[in-house]
This record gives sequence, structure tokens and C-alpha cells, in this order.
Amino acid sequence: MKTNEFLTLLKENTDKSLLFEYKKGHFVGANYHITEIKNITIDSVDCGAGTDFWKETIIQLWESPDEHEREEYLSAHKALSILNKVDQIKPMEQNVEVKFEYSNPEFHTAQLFVNDFTIEQNKLIVKLAIEKTDCKARETCGVAAAVETIEEACCTPGGGCC
Repeated sequence: MKTNEFLTLLKENTDKSLLFEYKKGHFVGANYHITEIKNITIDSVDCGAGTDFWKETIIQLWESPDEHEREEYLSAHKALSILNKVDQIKPMEQNVEVKFEYSNPEFHTAQLFVNDFTIEQNKLIVKLAIEKTDCKARETCGVAAAVETIEEACCTPGGGCC
């Protein structure tokens, strides 16, 4: 989902509570805060010497330990007002992928992409998912599309691309 699509989704559902499902059946706690918005630029070189460049918006979610008993979720309206304020200070790239950075004691820190969303009564539920890593230089390195083991990975010694 692009940043502008997420902002539009919030605008269209300002009267709803905003929930994030980070894993099937597991939700970011109602005690979450939006603690940071990042305009990220990725300028990379892959293992086959291919270059790439793109931008992303990263929205960090953090659960406050002081508000563990909180039951009321942040509204889409409040989240939109936070994002609009940030956009006035440091404009967000609108036509780039939006991701959410999150962790808790049972879930490792990850940048999660928006996989889907649902609207259920008074809730806007944003369904997040993990992106798996992959070799971007499969053709250059001669790596088959099948699942690989660590020994068969693109950048092993003698793999032809490192």
C-alpha cells in the first residue's frame, strides 16, 4: 500500500478505531502510540552487482508500558492528524510504499508491509505481514527459483556473484 492510499483510507474511516494485526489473530495493543515517521531512501547494490533505488515511509508503532490497561484504540482521525502534522514538518513521500515498524516481547522488531485491511463495525483493521528476504540477482547468479538452503544461497563462495 502506498502512503497516499493509507492516508486516504484513514480519511474515509475517521470515525473508526485503528487496529493493526501484525500476525494472524495478534494485534498491536490498544496502548500503542505512533512514535516516529521515517522517510527512508534505499540506495542498494545486490549480490549480482545490480543497483536499485527506492523510497519508503516507515511508521513506528510502540506500546506504552505505562498504559497496559488501556482498552480504547487510537482513532483513525487521531492517527491522520498525527500524520498530517508530521507531513507539515517533514513532507512524506506520497507515492511510496508505507510500512510499519513494530515489536513486542514476543515478536521481533520488523518492518511490516500492509497486506490487506478490513472494516468491522467501528474498527479499521490494517493487516500487516512480513516480507521474506530473497536473492534479487537470481538470473545473474544462476540461482533457481526453488526454495534454497543456506549452502545454496546466492552469495556463497564460488556462487559466481560475490
